[in-house]
Amino acid sequence: MTWSSALKKTARDGLTIERTRLEPLLALRGAAGVAIVVGLLLAFGTPKLAVSSAFGAFAAGVATFQRTWRPRVTLAVVVAVGLGASTFLGYLAAPHHAVFVALLAVWTLLAGMAWAVGPVSGLVATQTIAVMLVTVTLPTSVVGAAHHAALIVFGGLVQALLVVLVPIRRWGRQRDALADALAAEADYARRLRHDPTARFDPQPLMDARDAAELTRRQARYRPGQLAGPRGVAERLRPVLASLADPVLGAPAEGPERDRVRDLLGAAATVLDAVARAIRRGEPVRLPPEAMAVLEVPESGPLLSGPARRSALRLIALLGDVVEASDEPVRTTGPATEQERRDLLRPSVPRLVPVALRAVRREARWSSPIARHAVRVSAVSCAGYLLAAGLPLGHGYWAPMTSVMVMRPDFARTYERGVARFAGTLVGVGVGGVVTAFLHPGVYVSAALAVLCIGLLYLLMRTGYSVTSACIGAYVVFLLGIAGEGWSQTVQARLALTLLGGLLAMAAYAVFPAWETPRLRDRLAGWLRANGEYALAVLAVYARPAERKARRVREALLDSRAARREWEDASARARKEPVRHRGLSRSAERAAEAALATMGRVTMLMEAHLPDRQAAASPGAEEFASALRAALPDAIAAIRERARPDWSGPRRALAEWQRREGDTGVAVRGAELLTDALDELSEGLAAPRRGRAGRGAGRG
Repeated sequence: MTWSSALKKTARDGLTIERTRLEPLLALRGAAGVAIVVGLLLAFGTPKLAVSSAFGAFAAGVATFQRTWRPRVTLAVVVAVGLGASTFLGYLAAPHHAVFVALLAVWTLLAGMAWAVGPVSGLVATQTIAVMLVTVTLPTSVVGAAHHAALIVFGGLVQALLVVLVPIRRWGRQRDALADALAAEADYARRLRHDPTARFDPQPLMDARDAAELTRRQARYRPGQLAGPRGVAERLRPVLASLADPVLGAPAEGPERDRVRDLLGAAATVLDAVARAIRRGEPVRLPPEAMAVLEVPESGPLLSGPARRSALRLIALLGDVVEASDEPVRTTGPATEQERRDLLRPSVPRLVPVALRAVRREARWSSPIARHAVRVSAVSCAGYLLAAGLPLGHGYWAPMTSVMVMRPDFARTYERGVARFAGTLVGVGVGGVVTAFLHPGVYVSAALAVLCIGLLYLLMRTGYSVTSACIGAYVVFLLGIAGEGWSQTVQARLALTLLGGLLAMAAYAVFPAWETPRLRDRLAGWLRANGEYALAVLAVYARPAERKARRVREALLDSRAARREWEDASARARKEPVRHRGLSRSAERAAEAALATMGRVTMLMEAHLPDRQAAASPGAEEFASALRAALPDAIAAIRERARPDWSGPRRALAEWQRREGDTGVAVRGAELLTDALDELSEGLAAPRRGRAGRGAGRG
């Protein structure tokens, strides 16, 4: 993709307004928090104190809308403390220009590294930079610094208190995540009726697992309806796929296939009913027609072999998921460590060492997070110094825009840069027109500012341009409380927002962290994860008596995570204005399809794992040994633009087939697995033939 195409695409994406589900009650509660803080300070303080404290309530409210599974009250408190600390330090350093610039450089560097912990941590850290930049315009002294920092914290604590006193749909996000996972399974079952190899996006299952990770306190109060269905949903997916598969399940046509289609349709109906009940917190209501299909028939088309085993397991699992969710919505008792040892989420204090380890892993020059931290630190300081020399006032707007716009990847940085300026142009323009014609007083300006915040919270997920428009109007009315002239506000805001956005975008062009050159590394990581998953499954076939379900489960989770990392990286790379000379777009698609097939075949083999009492399979052990020996060289070959060699696993498979035949599930699965690996080699080698595809690199 050329630079002009990349800029057009990012601009278009940045200005896109998405349709999303609105949450008016949550928006009303967040706006009420800002209104309470501003009203109290106007009544018992001064307009400038009201403006200062509003930042804390506003930022804490924004944090409570982030996509995270931590309690909203925890987010609000953490943001309040972080804003208070940055405000206090900013006040102390503001009288000394050089000291403040040094503090700003260090603080933004640390805030940039916070993205290593996660996107919510990065956003919270970014908010603290914005507040620190605002403080340089206010009076400074140690006492005044403590006073204003306390007001910022007070604003955040008011939002936290409202979350406690006015709870809105408790456990709503967790309910939605679990219901979405079950609904995704239902949709998958319906698509399998017509396409036995339909693709399944594991993201809803990954989200449901993240939602199920609880702190010890949360585990004591989680509704019982959320405690069981997720694990059953995880086991359902391979059973659905194995039942529909024409190789390891029922024949492609005939009475057995008709029976499979009926079972899949009934399973989809049951899963949708359970998802609806969990989302609404009510008992499950099942249609009798679906239940009749799920009964084992006495006559008519009967399944046999692996398809029959899959059908019986499907019926049992559907019964489990209904039983687990069809119960009164009650709180659970305290969970033991053994019951939740892999789903415990660390509390905020215990998150500190986890965060430090994450930052340490990214503290290297090649890391996109580290480069982002250096980039945002340099841009914030340059923007602050440059804006300070302009006769516009409010110089902090330029570096604040840069900080709020910049993200670790190219696409989001440029999308947000365009959206920020366009939204600010609209928001400041509307706010300026209203102020010019109505000349609102202090209390009317405060009411208009709260109205803008309410709209921001309501429309936050529709697009960054909409958010920026609300923020632009909010700033105009907020500064109107302090008596700022609207004309100066509009002109300065637009000019400095443009300056900050251009600095952010130029910084990424000068000091990038492209995703495209790392695509082969992502493919190699996905192959490694898929290989470990296949080896874990084959180990059960080789030695059923030593079956370790946890090892298979962990390998599956790693495979899902690797696939998600590849898909995210590939999506980011498609928007970058650079080429990958060693991986064409066609080779990328072929490799992705082959690795997806490899994961699917392994999942089908997992659906038919033998019992502990089953006989060991020497052929499976030899095939697994050959695959284990070939994986390291294949991974290195992908990174080095060479062709992976799978001759060892192919020879082991031929010997396995000669010894045991090719009718068993394990042998047939291993054959499909080897075919997928050969397709991977063919797909990666195709662009190099005759060097014809060299110029077709992707961007």
